[in-house]
Amino acid sequence: MKCDRVSGIALVIGFSLLWLPLGQYDFLYKHWMKLGLFMMPFLILAASSFGSRRGPVEIRNSKFIALGLLCAYIIHQFEEHWIDIFGNVYAFQASVNGMIGTATEGPIDPTRPLTSEGIFVINTALVWLVGFVAIWTAPRKIFPTLCMTAIVLVNGLVHIAGAFAFSAYNPGLLTSILVFLPLSVVAYRWLEAPGIRVIASLVWAFLAHVIMALGLMASTVWEIMAPSAYYALLVAWSLLPGLLSGLGIFEKERSLEI
Repeated sequence: MKCDRVSGIALVIGFSLLWLPLGQYDFLYKHWMKLGLFMMPFLILAASSFGSRRGPVEIRNSKFIALGLLCAYIIHQFEEHWIDIFGNVYAFQASVNGMIGTATEGPIDPTRPLTSEGIFVINTALVWLVGFVAIWTAPRKIFPTLCMTAIVLVNGLVHIAGAFAFSAYNPGLLTSILVFLPLSVVAYRWLEAPGIRVIASLVWAFLAHVIMALGLMASTVWEIMAPSAYYALLVAWSLLPGLLSGLGIFEKERSLEI
């Protein structure tokens, strides 16, 4: 599994360069979603180059399902965090903070409690990191891919629920309806995982959104948690699917050479 070790090292180096303070944050806080969009072709090329040609087709395809889910989320991030369907740029932050202010009957600050730093870490951890771990561990393990499927489905439902609750469009709603819902259903069907593992992945994704929301309030509104602790918790939760996949209750590792 030399390829696995090299990929794991590359994963650690890549996210270290992304998150360690090397003077790049002023750029990344504003342009991270553009970086994601531009890296999509290279992700597809890499996955195609290292895809396994052994084993059942449905097992080999789990790597490409994980890749497809990550690419779909990157497209969603284009609408959500860059340009929405009305042509508004970077509208998600102000939209969420406005909804929070309305729901709590407090003052509306377009930059808080959801900060640019929070948006960056939430999306690079709960989306990019989860997606890369899913691609890395497939096809031997599919629980991380199940969790990536779940985060796509649950996030899409959150966008739709928000639209109904506030009777208004929110950035990311269109791709939630047209991309997230059908793709997540198809991905679950293709993976053909036991029901208990599907439920476990949905619980993980639901709790990811709970941690994301409560941690945000705890770190920026109630001020009972340092932002750095909140970000570390997000990263830890993002790594959990990969760690749990080593337990037999969640998944039996497939003896498939890749």
